[in-house]
Amino acid sequence: MDGVKPRFGLHESISFHTSQTARLIERRVEEGLRAFGLTRVGWCILVAVAEDGLKNPSEIASFVGIDRTATSRALRQLEDEGLIARSIGRQDRRTTEVALTPEGRTRMRAAMPICSENMAHFNEKLSAPERVELTRLLAKLRSGEGDDPLD
Repeated sequence: MDGVKPRFGLHESISFHTSQTARLIERRVEEGLRAFGLTRVGWCILVAVAEDGLKNPSEIASFVGIDRTATSRALRQLEDEGLIARSIGRQDRRTTEVALTPEGRTRMRAAMPICSENMAHFNEKLSAPERVELTRLLAKLRSGEGDDPLD
């Protein structure tokens, strides 16, 4: 070697910038959701069930982009708070089905403006073409890397 130590360049890495940005966005929405007794993951699960009609925990995990263990933990917490109900599958009794309770639907709807405002806050920092390009580039980075809920 020539005595020069190789440098990683953390602040120049894509992973650093995407992680920092994701944490910033998540932290901002988490602060707003706390007033409703929700976490970002919990709210995403409520939306997956209410808006996309997902009932199976595995489908919910994939849709939200979290692993099965985190999904089970979040579902347990939501059930303990009376926001969802789990039942044995009607067609296959080996499966579990998830449904929103009236309180879950109410709380999800009450928190919707917080999440919409958070999305608008960050969307407004980019032009429409920039948002399209950023979405395209992020999808390109995820491509071929395993389970992608957006595929």
